[in-house]
Amino acid sequence: MSICITIYNPINLLNSSFVPTPISKLRCSPQPQRSLSVTCFSSRSASDMDATAEPSLYPLHRCKTLHLVRHAQGIHNVEGDKNHDAYLSFDLFDAQLTPLGWKQVDNLRNHVQACGLSKKIDLVIVSPLLRTMQTAVGVFGGEAFTDGISAPLLMKENVGNSDRHAISSLNSPPFIAVELCREHLGVHPCDKRRSISEYRPLFPAIDFSLMESDDDILWKPNVREKNEEVAARGLKFLKWLWTRKEKEIAIVTHSGFLFHTLSTFGNGCHSSVKSEISTHFANCELRSVVIVDRGMISSDSSTTNYPGKIPQGLDLPSDVADEKNPDKGLSK
Repeated sequence: MSICITIYNPINLLNSSFVPTPISKLRCSPQPQRSLSVTCFSSRSASDMDATAEPSLYPLHRCKTLHLVRHAQGIHNVEGDKNHDAYLSFDLFDAQLTPLGWKQVDNLRNHVQACGLSKKIDLVIVSPLLRTMQTAVGVFGGEAFTDGISAPLLMKENVGNSDRHAISSLNSPPFIAVELCREHLGVHPCDKRRSISEYRPLFPAIDFSLMESDDDILWKPNVREKNEEVAARGLKFLKWLWTRKEKEIAIVTHSGFLFHTLSTFGNGCHSSVKSEISTHFANCELRSVVIVDRGMISSDSSTTNYPGKIPQGLDLPSDVADEKNPDKGLSK
């Protein structure tokens, strides 16, 4: 069973400084246990594929489009760039966006609206940390809240000392917080979340129902999650996506999570495609990818396929008819 992930129309907003840098089960519908092979097109090496790779076709209903976004610049990015030891400081606990980060959010919001992407997204999935939720609602949320708007708030005014107006959920897709797409867990206080009871009043329209614990029980002060553990968590997250009905999903998450998850893909692709997939994300960068279900993980049927007319007889093409009736076919 396998999932293939393919770059589709990548968008890079390089307007910032760039700092490269076991989860309990989510409550979701039970799924059959399946192995997950993460290759693109085939299991051959990238060098073999460079000269021989050909386009592939997949049924549309077995694909989802994911719009992957790394959060905008946070205060931890700035301080960590000056001194890496700053990542160990509790002064950066659950780091919020910088003023530059909010400018990046505004730029990306303008882009997704101008290109029509904002009208296509069925769901926004967000890592439950302050900087990712600020980014998500700033980019994909409704307009600034004004009198007369009855829709619930996605973000209250001045969250994280942002000096930003409240943002409504009017005409925006639903938002859901998911722990599986968090950054590396442990050691760095900037990656530790607040309690959900603290977040709910700040982000009233974000759905936190998948959170299993009010407090952050996943972050450990002395144990940093290994890269391969992050990658495994990312694959678990992608498999969970197939339990969702939505086909076009925005995911607002973190550099390390994206890098280690995506680096497991593309080993059978052209080397340039592999590089596209696994390059680190800049702050507030958006890349759109198509994820393909090659292992029947999803059972969704097509909403666009049409069977054609109901034939009176076999209605077979001549070549197929010849195969089924060899004795009646013309000699060649």
